[in-house]
Amino acid sequence: MSKNNSLLTTRHSLNTMLQNDLLLRALRGEVTERTPVWMMRQAGRYLPEYRVLREKYSFFERCQTPELACEITLQPVDIVGVDAAILFSDILVVPQAMGLEVQLIESKGPVLPDPIKTANDLNRVRVPDVNETLGYVFDAIRLIKQELNGRVPLIGFAGAPWTLLCYMVQGKGSKTFDEAKAFCYTEPELAHQLLQMITDTTIAYLKEQVKAGADTVQIFDSWGGLLGPDDFENLSLRYIRQIVTALKDTVPTIIFAKGAWHSLDNMAATGAQGLGIDWCIKPQMARQLAGNKVTLQGNFDPAKLLSPIPVIKKEVTAMLDAFGPGHHIANLGHGILPHVPVDHARAFVDTVKEYRHKI
Repeated sequence: MSKNNSLLTTRHSLNTMLQNDLLLRALRGEVTERTPVWMMRQAGRYLPEYRVLREKYSFFERCQTPELACEITLQPVDIVGVDAAILFSDILVVPQAMGLEVQLIESKGPVLPDPIKTANDLNRVRVPDVNETLGYVFDAIRLIKQELNGRVPLIGFAGAPWTLLCYMVQGKGSKTFDEAKAFCYTEPELAHQLLQMITDTTIAYLKEQVKAGADTVQIFDSWGGLLGPDDFENLSLRYIRQIVTALKDTVPTIIFAKGAWHSLDNMAATGAQGLGIDWCIKPQMARQLAGNKVTLQGNFDPAKLLSPIPVIKKEVTAMLDAFGPGHHIANLGHGILPHVPVDHARAFVDTVKEYRHKI
């Protein structure tokens, strides 16, 4: 057993109280009796119980109040029966902690009114003490772990530095993030300075999530697919690699870089235990690119959850057949859509739970 796996197993021994550790075992490459399953954005707008809280509290009130974040994190575990909880938070709490104003407007998305455009703007950004600026996240994690009481593992997360730069420079959501890309191409020194500051903050942030009790962490690179292979390496993966390296001796890490299938081999080489993939690549091709040592996560098209339940069951079974036994975590290829019926989400989860590979 490698030193890395030995340390992860040692940490896992501290989690022997977990009643369901399928996700962690799959990430370690162990044989599991069935495929583990969870869904990105599983704690969110498709759940009526979540919408009740959304009517009462603003987005950041929900994020920054540990009791609310805990309640929302646990909802899909209780209601849909997933094999892991994922912390209810947002990737943009990091730019917020670094000194930028972030507004999250329902049905409009994120707005950063004073984005980074120049060297002077960069002076407004700092690498913070994460315990001072993001302590509410760690309080939420401790409370969630207490309330979960070992039922399932808890996934912590952060945005990849490239994805966070996109918002910090563009100032809002975009399909192309052309202003963010132009900033990187015309002001490369500033761009790399900002990316390193985000990376340093993210490493400290995720380390504290782990100390608070996160069993694994996922790095979301939502906009990695906007970059070609060379730019993905230069602007994204070199910073993700730092994060994975900093955490590798404490918890398993999952990288989800939507659309960046061209770099699955290089992502696998970071030492991350899991790689998320979207529905635009076949599992067989993803496995060929990523190799046999990493666990693949995905890759059901979230829109297919709007299909009739018998179709969902058939499509989920086809997905599981295509991935084959072992080294797979069933998930969506992106976040669950807000208008998916709860019983359709439950059908997705139940179909995975009932499925057994023919070995």
